[in-house]
Amino acid sequence: MVTPAQTVAKILGAGSWDQRVAQMRLVSQNHGTGEHAGIYAEVARQGYVPNLSPDFAYIHDSPFYELPYFRAAYVLAHKGTNGFTAVTASDLARVVKAEPTALLALRTLTGLTKTEFAHSTALIAAAHNIDALSDAKVMASESKGTRLSDEQAKVIGLTLAGILEGTLFAAPPTTDVRVKQKKPDTTNGWSSVRDYATHGVPLEVLLHQRHYGGAFRQVLDATSTRRGDLIEDAVEELFTREGVPHIRTGSHNQAEIADRFEVQVAPAPDFVVYDQASGNLRAMLECKLVSDGGTARDKALRFERLRAESVRLGGVPLLAVLGGMGWTRVNDTLGPVLRDTEGRVFTLSTLDEMLTVAPFPQLVGQV
Repeated sequence: MVTPAQTVAKILGAGSWDQRVAQMRLVSQNHGTGEHAGIYAEVARQGYVPNLSPDFAYIHDSPFYELPYFRAAYVLAHKGTNGFTAVTASDLARVVKAEPTALLALRTLTGLTKTEFAHSTALIAAAHNIDALSDAKVMASESKGTRLSDEQAKVIGLTLAGILEGTLFAAPPTTDVRVKQKKPDTTNGWSSVRDYATHGVPLEVLLHQRHYGGAFRQVLDATSTRRGDLIEDAVEELFTREGVPHIRTGSHNQAEIADRFEVQVAPAPDFVVYDQASGNLRAMLECKLVSDGGTARDKALRFERLRAESVRLGGVPLLAVLGGMGWTRVNDTLGPVLRDTEGRVFTLSTLDEMLTVAPFPQLVGQV
């Protein structure tokens, strides 16, 4: 009689991915259903969790948020205001009129987001019978240098001056709140700005601001869509580089996938892989990046549905590419995914190995 520990050892000791798949298939033959979950969980813990990459370890390049871009905007603001000494409303209007990207540094001084700053211009605009700025206009000026009209520059100058001089916002409604400008570099208005611009920011203040706002918070929010596509992008890059015929699915081609390959599960898996000559479906692949166990548990149910579709299609191989620390909760997340994919689970660090498991050796180089 084969023990669960022996089965786990055979699976993890398999000489190739195809052999591992073969050993995974023997679990139901050699063990009662009561032992299955424990076997899959242990295989996941020993053989797969060490290869998971935490999604919090990476951040996308985003030139608008990198230091060179911000430094250039800061230099324009610093020079245009003569070292933050010429800071009347008209001075500030003149600076952003001449160099719209300088608004990035000046707006950041206020501690407000683009949307918050745009809303603040509405307070000024109403009093001066001029139009407020939209957050889209703020973004266009900061990121593209889109020119501002005289009225737009004026409302920006008045808003910046009012915020830094402490006259724009009403007094805090209670004693346990304060305006956002009560921060080290602006606590005394422009004099604090000049002091920091001249003498620099102490490291503890810089670190405290990260503690306040969360390291990389703005760029993480701005690149959230790209971060969600991190695994899919890596898979597509691999398939394209190695000439594997594939289709990356999306909302625009669900009907095509159903008609062409008879895949009925909706939505279709993230990738379908096919044979170039015959056009036959050869594999289905699903990508999932999750950071917490609860979400991973919910996402694992998706693979159960895809397994049923795989069986309905005659045993088309189902593969998973996973990322994020949510999958370290093996009992009800990664273990079931291993069961449903027969062990064909890969991560960003093992992605190239995916091409060694059937059906990929026969598909590489077809495109």
